[in-house]
Amino acid sequence: MKTTTLILLSFFLFQGLVAQDAKEIIRKAEEKMRGKESAYMEMTINTVRPKWERSMSIKSWSKGDDLSLMVVTAPAKDQGIAFLKRHKEVWNWMPSIERSIKMPPSMMMQSWMGTDLTNDDLVRESSSVKDYTHQISGDSTINGRKCWKITLTPKPDAPVVWGRIVAFIDQENYVQLKAEQYDEDDFLINIINASDIKEMDGVIMATTMEFVPVEKRGQKTIMSIKTIEFNKDYEDSFFTVQQMKRIR
Repeated sequence: MKTTTLILLSFFLFQGLVAQDAKEIIRKAEEKMRGKESAYMEMTINTVRPKWERSMSIKSWSKGDDLSLMVVTAPAKDQGIAFLKRHKEVWNWMPSIERSIKMPPSMMMQSWMGTDLTNDDLVRESSSVKDYTHQISGDSTINGRKCWKITLTPKPDAPVVWGRIVAFIDQENYVQLKAEQYDEDDFLINIINASDIKEMDGVIMATTMEFVPVEKRGQKTIMSIKTIEFNKDYEDSFFTVQQMKRIR
């Protein structure tokens, strides 16, 4: 009886350690993009369609998981469009009509400005660390790099848009090299491939992310990081609706 109890205790302890390890891996991978405290980023987003392409330039600021601000700087017709996340609230500023809109959770799954990214991909209302449970599902190799394969399953009532995410994290530098996004019916919707791994502001990270919808041939969106600065000192008062309206 004592032996059986010890075996069961050892099993559950092992499962708990594995789950904790998986969560820590995801946390470290997410820090590659956000920094431990804050991040400033300049990037381009190219939307590719069978008959046309479009490019946008973006600036973004973030502090922890709860505060972020992003503004479109080009092309001219979209310049000044801004998005703000402040804790559980997400806002959008449209300078052409001088109107700010509080975005409901139902909009997080919608396309962000006609790209293959969702609103949640950009403003990150959900957290891959806090809103999911994590399990190491095995190992894989991507572009010669050994990776952990980690399955993220949403917690009950979590404000997430995906029914399941499978992430592939480089075991040497904790860079997410690939992710598969599944809907609530467990159909694969998007594949995200990361590349151009280099050191930026002292951090080894992927600087190009390609978002590919699996059922839309000839369609993809490519996000390329041009500049990133980590752990700048931003006051919480920087992330406000008033600041969103005047940021450039």
